[in-house]
Amino acid sequence: MPQPQLPFELKDKDLLHQDSYVDGKWVQSKSGKRFDIIDPGSDKKWASCPDNAVEDVDAAVQSSYKAFKEYSIVNPRKRAQMLLKWHELITAAKDDLAKILTYETGKPLPEAYAELDYSLGFTWWFAGEAERIQGTVSVPSAPNRRTFVIKQPIGVAVALVPWNFPIAMILRKAGAAFAAGCTMIVKPSPETPLTCLSLAYLASKAGFAPGVFNVLTTSLENTPSLSEALIVHPLTKKVTFTGSTRVGKIVAGLCAKGLKKCTLELGGNCPFIVFDDADLDQALAQFMALKWRHAGQACITANRLYVQAGVYEKFTQMLVEKTKTLKVGHGATEGTTMGPVTTPRGLAKAEEQAADAIKRGAKVVLGTGKAYKNSTEGEGSGRGNGVGGYFMDPTILTDMSSDMLIFKEESFAPICGIFKFEKEEEAVRWANDTSMGLASYAFTKNVDRIWRMLENLEAGMIGLNTGNQSAAESPFGGIKESGYGKESGKDVAVNEYLISKTGTLTIDGQY
Repeated sequence: MPQPQLPFELKDKDLLHQDSYVDGKWVQSKSGKRFDIIDPGSDKKWASCPDNAVEDVDAAVQSSYKAFKEYSIVNPRKRAQMLLKWHELITAAKDDLAKILTYETGKPLPEAYAELDYSLGFTWWFAGEAERIQGTVSVPSAPNRRTFVIKQPIGVAVALVPWNFPIAMILRKAGAAFAAGCTMIVKPSPETPLTCLSLAYLASKAGFAPGVFNVLTTSLENTPSLSEALIVHPLTKKVTFTGSTRVGKIVAGLCAKGLKKCTLELGGNCPFIVFDDADLDQALAQFMALKWRHAGQACITANRLYVQAGVYEKFTQMLVEKTKTLKVGHGATEGTTMGPVTTPRGLAKAEEQAADAIKRGAKVVLGTGKAYKNSTEGEGSGRGNGVGGYFMDPTILTDMSSDMLIFKEESFAPICGIFKFEKEEEAVRWANDTSMGLASYAFTKNVDRIWRMLENLEAGMIGLNTGNQSAAESPFGGIKESGYGKESGKDVAVNEYLISKTGTLTIDGQY
């Protein structure tokens, strides 16, 4: 099938693949159907991938299961060496991968490079973890016995990954799985399958055998049925999902039917609290990097900004002035600091949240809260660069209250609501007044308050005088309806892909 011309040049033209990858081969769906990949910055089709469906699942799982039988007994050092080789190949391909990532997600090219740098921390980290999987030996209460525990890879793992950080989410999951000795099937988001396929190509070059890393692409329409078929397949033993809380509950229910091990990293409604005694310049710098990154499309982004009354006006003005310096445009355009959102669905939700807040008394101090297309044809705001796309200028609202949708829902768009509070207890109560608990942030120079924030905020990750805290060496995961299980970090992430087997030995005779 003829493909549209690429909107960019690649140094390594072999890196870009537009077919699924199963058992070391580039394959079509059995139906022969394909779906389009759209550039969010122009709303134009630039690639396509196979629209796999339920009938394509068994071959992929059987391939992964067959490969698991061999890969699970590969020496840990050899697994580490392959992970390091993969790391080297991804590093060498950064320029090409960043371009593909920008045209899939819409994020500015510098942010694409930043995601790659962040992502490579996982391959490096898990290469080290591969050789540090250890069991235990102990002397039990019964005489003449020894109890020991060994760790073994659980089996075939399925990864269902989102579109906002597609390289990072795959390497965080696959890195841990490969270190543990598991094989993995990835179902990438319909918006961002190409970066995943590029990673599969590089994994094969790094020495991972056919079937160790399989990729099934699919359209939005077929995503639910394909994902369910992958989850409930009897040879699937582990599922890892990053996405919305609504879908996470469905995934958990399907895993429960087969008692499959499951890791869920779900939605966030993360509070960012600025106290009167905070270093405002520090808080502003951290908020800017956290809030507007990828046009607000991160699960750990600051969703609700709480500012204490004594600095509310000053911090609001600082934020407005700093945000005005952002340049919105196509991610590949030089100088762009904030790109489009990845899907038009995100714009519709953001417009609804902004309209609801305004109706309930919020004031717009920057932006419009309305979507537009970058067009010279009179549509939307007419930014004048001749392309379409899914855009919204960064929008800041003040005089927010707890009855507004922005308080209750996760925002996955460049929209910010600022809430004023008087006392610490009030800020903590509001911050915790959500079903989610992924991350929380607090800025203060009071050391006693720092400890209170750490212990009183209900989230799996607490940033104290810091914003984005995600790193390969730090356990990542939430509480409440933000999911369970941890990704990355010492021991815990690899353990998600291991089983523990207890052995008890009776020793004849006396010492």
